Amino acid sequence: MRRTTPLVLAAAALLLAGCGSQQGTGSGGGRAPAPSGTGAPSAGRDAGDCTGQANLTAADRDRGVCVAKGGELRLTLDGTRARPWQPVTASGTGLRAINAGLVLQPGDATAAYRAVAAGTVKLSSSRPLCPEPGAPDQASCEGVEEWSVTVRVG
Repeated sequence: MRRTTPLVLAAAALLLAGCGSQQGTGSGGGRAPAPSGTGAPSAGRDAGDCTGQANLTAADRDRGVCVAKGGELRLTLDGTRARPWQPVTASGTGLRAINAGLVLQPGDATAAYRAVAAGTVKLSSSRPLCPEPGAPDQASCEGVEEWSVTVRVG
C-alpha cells in the first residue's frame, strides 16, 4: 500500500470535484456493466444495454464493456515507479480521447474517452512483471503484464 500525504488527497478530491461539475450529464458515477463470457462485448446487445459512464481499473483486464454513444469511459491503472504502466493505447473506432486529468502517482496510467460513434475499440497497456534490479543481488525478469479491454460503442 502506498503512503499518500493529506495534501495529495485534498488536491485529488478538489480535482475530481471540479471534473465532476463540468460533466453536466446527470448520469452519476455508475460502474461498468458485468463482463461478458468471452471477454468481448456481446454482439446481441442493443444500445439500451450500454452504460453512460464506465470507470475501469487493472482488475477489469480482458473484459468487454459497452458504452452508449455520448457516454464516457475513464480508466486508471495503478502502477509503481519500479513497475510503471505504459500509456494506454486505443485501436479501433468509436471513442475520442478527452482530458483524463492529472496522474498523481509515478507509474500510474490514466485515460478518458467519449463515445462518439458506433464501433469497437481495444484499449491496452502493459508493465514489467518484475521491478528493475536495485542491487546486484536483486532478481530481475523479462516478463510483461498485459492489460486490455474491448469497448463497444452502442
